[in-house]
Amino acid sequence: MRLSFAVSAPSALWRRLPGARTLARETLAAAAQECGFPPRGRAEVSLRLSDDAELSALNARWRGLDKPTNVLAFPAAPPERNAEAPMLGDVIIAYETTAREAAEAGKPLADHFRHLVAHGFLHLIGYDHQSPDEAERMETLERRILARLGVADPYEAPLAEAGA
Repeated sequence: MRLSFAVSAPSALWRRLPGARTLARETLAAAAQECGFPPRGRAEVSLRLSDDAELSALNARWRGLDKPTNVLAFPAAPPERNAEAPMLGDVIIAYETTAREAAEAGKPLADHFRHLVAHGFLHLIGYDHQSPDEAERMETLERRILARLGVADPYEAPLAEAGA
């Protein structure tokens, strides 16, 4: 299967992360490889680099939460139909929340961005984190995807927080 990626950046804020589109495409490709996805045919993933205002509006409309969030994923088809679906779905990332979270965690913005891209992709293909077992499976895959890209484990606490 050939997987293509449409990356749009309607928010000028993303200019603050040089090469964001390239980082996104590399991360989506690594995620697809690590997951052994896609198995056959053609499929597309749409990634929208947006802002807190848009994510807040989408979050309120689709999740009933009137606040911004870092990433939202909208699968186009149920996971069992991914092999035949021409479009896997949309991933939308808010710049301000992503940048704030990266700064608060003391992580490079590019690394946190890659994590959110991988996280959104996994949601499109059926992964979730509603239960501890689901969360563990999804986090394990995220770690492996990011390791392919030379990004540190996003779930590992910094040394100062770990008490070292």
